[in-house]
Amino acid sequence: MGPVGRSKVSLRIFGVDLSPDEITDLLGCPPTRAQTKGLPIKTGSAFEAKTGGWRLMAAESSPEDLDGQIAELFGKLTHDLSVWEQIGKRFEVDLFCGLFMSNGNQGLSLSPMSLEALSRRGIKLSLDIYAP
Repeated sequence: MGPVGRSKVSLRIFGVDLSPDEITDLLGCPPTRAQTKGLPIKTGSAFEAKTGGWRLMAAESSPEDLDGQIAELFGKLTHDLSVWEQIGKRFEVDLFCGLFMSNGNQGLSLSPMSLEALSRRGIKLSLDIYAP
């Protein structure tokens, strides 16, 4: 089994009353992308955001390096677990990982440090796996 071809990772926080500026202040880092409920979303299509959102993306990695991408993201953000608890009580928080296979028999593992970083912050791990 070889490593997964490439990976994209982003920390996502969503909530109806989420203010991107508040999350930025709490976490100490601006998002890569943000949206405010009721305001237009800047994409190719014109539509209104149904919820607030805050996303911070790690650099894409080829081959995949989830541990490195997780370390990159959390290295930019507060280490204060009470802040993470506060955010987790109010909003949906996950670490979204897009995994792009280059052949049919690839896999990955996460280090105990990465798993602990997610667990201590109460962050759900979401994996979206794309076949070759």
